[in-house]
Amino acid sequence: MSALLEPEVMAAMDAAPPRRRSHRRMHGGELVQDLFRQTLANLHRNKLRSFLTLFGIAWGIASLVLMSALGDGFRQGQRKNMAQIGDNIVFVYGGVTEEQAGGQRAGRRVLLRERDLEIIRATCPAIQVAAAEHKKYEVPARSATNSGRFLSLGVTPDYLKLRNLPVERGRTVSRDDVREGRRVAVLGSSVRKQLFEKKPLPLGEQFYLNNYPYTVIGVMSEKDQNSSYDGWDNDKILVPESALLRDMPASRREYAEGRIDGFLYRPADVAHWEEAQAQVKAALGRLYNFSPVDPGALRIFDSIESAQMFDSIFNAGEIFLAVVSLVTLSLGGVGVMNTMMMAVAERTNEIGLKKALGATSHRILLDFFLEGLFLAVLSGAAGLLLVWGLSTAVNALPMPAMFSGLPIQWNMLAFATLALGLVAVASALPPARAAAALTPVEALRHER
Repeated sequence: MSALLEPEVMAAMDAAPPRRRSHRRMHGGELVQDLFRQTLANLHRNKLRSFLTLFGIAWGIASLVLMSALGDGFRQGQRKNMAQIGDNIVFVYGGVTEEQAGGQRAGRRVLLRERDLEIIRATCPAIQVAAAEHKKYEVPARSATNSGRFLSLGVTPDYLKLRNLPVERGRTVSRDDVREGRRVAVLGSSVRKQLFEKKPLPLGEQFYLNNYPYTVIGVMSEKDQNSSYDGWDNDKILVPESALLRDMPASRREYAEGRIDGFLYRPADVAHWEEAQAQVKAALGRLYNFSPVDPGALRIFDSIESAQMFDSIFNAGEIFLAVVSLVTLSLGGVGVMNTMMMAVAERTNEIGLKKALGATSHRILLDFFLEGLFLAVLSGAAGLLLVWGLSTAVNALPMPAMFSGLPIQWNMLAFATLALGLVAVASALPPARAAAALTPVEALRHER
C-alpha cells in the first residue's frame, strides 16, 4: 500500500510550497572584510594596471598638497625676509613734486622735518606708531684695540617698536637715554667683533664714536640677513636720537631746521593700510602744498603692499598648480574607473551567479561602488603618506634664504580629501551601475 501511495505522496510533496531557507545578513565588519579581500584579489590579478592606477591618484593628491605647501614655503620665507627689517612697516621719504598744486610749481623738493610727525600722530588715526629715522654713514669708531667706520642710527623707543633690532645681551636704548641725551650705544654683532674682539660681552666698556666717548650698554644678536635697505644690521651702532643729532648731525643747518632723513610708521590695522597711506599723504600734502595723489612728492616703500603683491603672485601660482594637480587627480580617477570596468568584465559570471542566488541589483551596485571607493581611498591614503614623508624629510634640511620648508596646511588637506572623495565617487559609480544593470541570464551567458 505504501507503494501505491508513494506517487500521491510524491505529488503532494511537489505541490507543497518550498520552505524558506533562513539566511544571515553580513554585518558591517564582514562586508568591509569581504570588500577588502575582493579588492586585494583584483589588484593582485592585474598588478601593473593596479599600480599605475594607485600611483595616478596618489601622485595627484601628493602634488596637490605639495604644490600648495611649496607656495606657502616661499610665501612664509618672503614674509620672514621682510620681518628682518620690521613687521608691517612703511618707509616715507621726501621726493620731488610732479604736479602743480596750491599755487606752487612742479619740480619742488619736499624736505621732511621732525614737526611733521607730531601732525601725523594728531591727524592720522589709522597710524598706530610713527618714528623719525636719523642715520649717519661712515662714522669713525675706535676702541682701545681696534677701529672702523660704521653706520650709526639715532633711535627712540618708538623707532625700536618698528624696526627689528633685538638686543641679545644687556639692554636697549631707553626713553630716559633719549630725554637726557646720554652717550650710550648698542653694538651690532660685527661691530662688537671688530672693536672688542677679545671681549664677547663688552658691557660697560667705553669707545669713541666721532671722537665722543660712548659706553656700551648692549649687544645685538647676530642676524642672518639676506636683504637690507640701508646696510646689514650686524654692522650698525644704535645710539639715542638726541645724542646722534647733537654729536654727529649731517649738517648744522639741517640740525637747526629739524630735518629728518625720513620716517617709519605702522598702520593700526593692516587690513586698512591704504587708508593709513592716504591719511599720511593728505597730511603732508597740506603741510607742503602738494597734491595727495602726486606720485613723485613722496617716496614710499610699503612692506604691506609688497607682501600683498607677493601673495597675489603666489596665489596665482598656487591656482595654476592646483589645476594641474586636479587634472592629474582626474586622470587617476579615470584609471580607477578603467580598473573597475575591467573588474566588471572579468567578473560578469560571478555577478550572474550572485544574482541567481538572490543578490539584488542594489547589493551588486553597493559591492562594486564600495570596492571602487575603497580603491580610490587607498590610493589617496598612499598619497597623503607620501606627502607626510617628503615634507618631514625636506623640513629636516637646512632651509635656504627666502624659503621656509613645506608647511602642510589643514585646509589644503581638507580640500585634497574632498577632491579625492569626488573623484572616488565619480570613478566608482559608472562601473558599479554597469554591473548592477546586468541580468542573471546575460551575466551567466557571458564568455571571457
